[in-house]
Amino acid sequence: MTAHTKHDREHGHRAHDGRDHGHSHEHGATLRGLLGALRHALSPHSHDHAEIIDTATADREGMRALAISLAALGTTAALQVVIVVVSGSVALLADTIHNFSDALTAVPLGIAFWLGRRPPDRRYTYGYGRAEDLAGVFVVAVMTLSAVVAAWEAIGRLLDPRAIDRPVWVALAGLVGFAGNELVAHYRIRVGRRIGSAALVADGLHARTDGFTSLAVLGAALGSMAGWDHADPIIGLAISVAIVNVLRHAARDIYRRLMDRIDPALVERVTHDLGHVTGITSVDRVRVRWIGHELHADAEVGLSPTLTLTQAHDILEHARHQLLHTIPRLADVLLHANPAETPDAHQRTAHHRPSST
Repeated sequence: MTAHTKHDREHGHRAHDGRDHGHSHEHGATLRGLLGALRHALSPHSHDHAEIIDTATADREGMRALAISLAALGTTAALQVVIVVVSGSVALLADTIHNFSDALTAVPLGIAFWLGRRPPDRRYTYGYGRAEDLAGVFVVAVMTLSAVVAAWEAIGRLLDPRAIDRPVWVALAGLVGFAGNELVAHYRIRVGRRIGSAALVADGLHARTDGFTSLAVLGAALGSMAGWDHADPIIGLAISVAIVNVLRHAARDIYRRLMDRIDPALVERVTHDLGHVTGITSVDRVRVRWIGHELHADAEVGLSPTLTLTQAHDILEHARHQLLHTIPRLADVLLHANPAETPDAHQRTAHHRPSST
């Protein structure tokens, strides 16, 4: 039974007294939906999937996303600086700092995308894709610095509260900052997931955090208009807490990439696809890893020991071709053939393999 069906059975009826309770349930569902959306935005799920697009297209889309978001956030932050100067709002100052830092994170990401295009050489035999993951570490570091600066400024203003000048303009700046950041966040996250870039997704989460902090500035302005001077620093502290929450998820995703964590379903898919290739009798081991926004895989498969070298090579090449066409963002796959039904095929090197216990 689906959640919607269950909800309809439990709530889609009239009460025995003839009154219709659907209106109140709609309000409850709407509220739960809004809270769920906010919770998802601040605590997003990790995504390992990506669409089937070639590397050149992925690089172009990533660079385009960085250029557009840099221009959008730079413009947003510049407008906010003017209002910070005339208003003295610490909440808006924190938000403006975040917007500038978020815009500037596009620079190392752009360098990483450019570096990742370089072909492998004798020193970096797997290429330069890891530069993208290192740029993700930089993004996480900038987010951490933003949270610390925002908290420091808020605590200072909490100890020495002051009224905000021109709170109406501060409120308007907060709304502008929210709109600009949310558009950039949605764009970065969508492109990042499309091309499989954890660093670009993390940068999108950074922008989304700044979007919610911009919206929180509106609360500081309204509090100031109501005569509550402590609203500004309290909102600034709330901003810091929100950043730390999103920072936790962004850091987790980057850590998992650096540790070669992969979605088990992806390993199962590679295993399944290899197992259905004519001539492969077994799939003995599969390993998959992300390098930047590209996947690399290797696997051991069982082949009949009666095959000639040419026949075995043709089967493995056919399997490689199948995987490169069906597994999203797979850049390369290395296949090793084992003679089928030969349990001691690796006896000579077995003592070099780590124990599974």
